[in-house]
Amino acid sequence: MSKKTNTLLFILGGTIFNVLITVFCFILLLVLFIRFLQPVVPESAFTWIMPVIFIAAIAVSFVVYRLAIKQVTKRVDMEKYFDPIFTRRRPPQRKD
Repeated sequence: MSKKTNTLLFILGGTIFNVLITVFCFILLLVLFIRFLQPVVPESAFTWIMPVIFIAAIAVSFVVYRLAIKQVTKRVDMEKYFDPIFTRRRPPQRKD
């Protein structure tokens, strides 16, 4: 496979991984809320708890995704297998 194909598959896989982690975190945080905090918190608070749980799930998923990407970059030579996503349009300036 070419570097561009590897890059595309890596981005697609990373996106799917991030979405799955977000869904898992959302469900986990929702279950924890229902299990432990719902008996204590009034029912009217449930309308603002859902967005808080959703934002927390996104934040946790990005932290997990970042840690996973750090591990992948330690083990895999990214320049060898992947094409750069952003490239310079002009050559770098010489420092003479």
